[in-house]
Amino acid sequence: MSTTMSIETQIRNYILENFLYTKDEGKLRNTASFLEDGIVDSTGILELLLFVEETFGIQVEDEEVIPDNFDSVVRLTRYICMKKNIPC
Repeated sequence: MSTTMSIETQIRNYILENFLYTKDEGKLRNTASFLEDGIVDSTGILELLLFVEETFGIQVEDEEVIPDNFDSVVRLTRYICMKKNIPC
């Protein structure tokens, strides 16, 4: 499994289990907006931030917690790749 796929899979599994309370992969599109689709609320973003820091060993700066980085599986995967300096 490629690094990008591994990151994406970990994010998907976390969202499915902790916010959608399912293991049904079909319940989450990679491009679905966490906020607009009501998947994650503002408190959930903080939980997601902690998950990202602990799981991927990166430090998320306050100014980086924006929709461009944290609002879908695709965006979050791209952000983590950029922080870890690995190709996506």
